[in-house]
Amino acid sequence: MKSSRLLLVSVAVVTGAGAFIMMSGREPPPPVAPVAAPAPAPAIEMVEVLVASAELPMGQSLKAADLRWQPWPKSAAGDGFLQRASAPTALQDTVGSIVRNPFLSGEPIRREKLIKADGSGFLSAILPAGMRAVAISIDARGSNTAGGFILPNDRVDVLRTSRDEDGSRGDVQTSVTILTNIRVLAVGQTVQERNGERVVTGDTATLELTPAQAEAVTLAQRVGQLSLALRSLADAGQTAPAAPEPEAEGGVTIVRYGVAKQMPRR
Repeated sequence: MKSSRLLLVSVAVVTGAGAFIMMSGREPPPPVAPVAAPAPAPAIEMVEVLVASAELPMGQSLKAADLRWQPWPKSAAGDGFLQRASAPTALQDTVGSIVRNPFLSGEPIRREKLIKADGSGFLSAILPAGMRAVAISIDARGSNTAGGFILPNDRVDVLRTSRDEDGSRGDVQTSVTILTNIRVLAVGQTVQERNGERVVTGDTATLELTPAQAEAVTLAQRVGQLSLALRSLADAGQTAPAAPEPEAEGGVTIVRYGVAKQMPRR
């Protein structure tokens, strides 16, 4: 074969192979669409509400430094919150109120958790209508108050220990529960538990009593010694009786020579 013809055949083969490769190749990928920027988050509508600027324990008289206005999402602002838009003078009006229930720092202020004492003491402000606050003597070491673990707002039974005048011999003492499920308003001068610590000061415990119960406790202090027995927290929801409960018919507890014994009533 002549060299010229061989060259033409070679060129034709190369050209055909190239054309075949180009015709059998994949289509080019489509262009990438640009990514759209994310839409901005909708703005949260805010309002200013009155909050506690520090922890406010029960019984504290509020000062201006105890309160501040703080932005708050409008959708989360409850009806009981004090909002600046609807009550612009709420901070000034709240100063001087007494804290009825504790507030945490940053917690919104609610009127139902405050008391306007108008010059009266805290106990008279929180005492329910018709009830009386009566103080009884206790041992500051806690020997007659559950070892000193009784705190304000606890529920207790009131026991009277006195001499049994009908005892036939020796020094006979009787112990009787005269009141049950009584709320403790204060221990000494303390009406709260601060920072999770047990606080027992003074030598009195102030109880929330009905007028009839107040008479029974006053008489019992005259004829014997009163002790407080701490009740379970599960009993806190029970309502205390409106009048002193009658002593149990089954008998009384007599302590003779340091030994307690149940005796039937005569």
